[in-house]
Amino acid sequence: MERRELGRTGVEVSRIALGCGNFGGVGSAPAFFGMGETENEALAIMDAAWELGVTLFDTADAYGGGRSERAVGRWMAERGERPAVSTKVFHSVEGDPNDRGLARERILHQIEGSLERLGLERVDLYLIHAWDPDTPLEETLGAFDELVRAGKVGAVGASNVDAGQLAEALAVSEEHGLVRFEWVQNPFNLLERGDEDELLPLCAEHGLGYTPFGPLAGGWLTGKYRRGERYPPGSRMTLRPDPYAQFEDKRTFDRLEAFEEAAQARDVDMATLALAWVLGHPLVTSAVVGPRRPEHLEPASAALDLALSPSERDVLGALFA
Repeated sequence: MERRELGRTGVEVSRIALGCGNFGGVGSAPAFFGMGETENEALAIMDAAWELGVTLFDTADAYGGGRSERAVGRWMAERGERPAVSTKVFHSVEGDPNDRGLARERILHQIEGSLERLGLERVDLYLIHAWDPDTPLEETLGAFDELVRAGKVGAVGASNVDAGQLAEALAVSEEHGLVRFEWVQNPFNLLERGDEDELLPLCAEHGLGYTPFGPLAGGWLTGKYRRGERYPPGSRMTLRPDPYAQFEDKRTFDRLEAFEEAAQARDVDMATLALAWVLGHPLVTSAVVGPRRPEHLEPASAALDLALSPSERDVLGALFA
């Protein structure tokens, strides 16, 4: 699989990254800790991803209440393989609503837990999982700077940030001589394109990488959700619908049906075409996919071989304008 350097981190990552948010839970939501994929199921998914050529495993300290990091750590220990690992900090690993944020002491404490669960002395890539309006940026970036200098973290990035927040953080790093966010990890897909106007041009201006998650919009771009039909049991819309409630309207189904016709015209499934559209953006370094089973990696593999021209991407994008 093709690899690209992630911003200016010096780390080369595969065009597809394995999102481990369903290992032992559903993201960072405490209500679902212990659910999602079992550790053995997670191991099978990681095996399939590694065989495909995926060299970036993306997790977070709070995914599954720490279960995701432990599964990744077990896989590396048992398989003797070493992908690039990215993990994140902000949410509570125990599900405590009062234990969150990006204060210095908290970051320095949380990284130790992540390293222990992963079985590593150094994590390649470390991200803020969300913006913390209650902690000064100088404090957060200063803590990250300490971790990089101590050799516990390779490079730092930001997830779930907007262009204004990113610009402010970059300015603080430059002013105080601190490490900067070298890449951004936000949702980006045919249904969620808010980063196109400001954030992606800002990434290009500063030479930052971009590793979008949710390229299939929680399953909406796979054809899983049909007009007038009940949502499949166990799907995101039955377990954790809030992030995707914005899609529940007639216009979305109109667009999805037109997109399905476009996929059929190319003799591919909707998921493959949706992933190819994301990967075809010139500023996308790597797309983070979160398969629930090994076979769910098949559209990602097919998308790597489906090269869309800029004009084809524009036509597909226009379906969702």
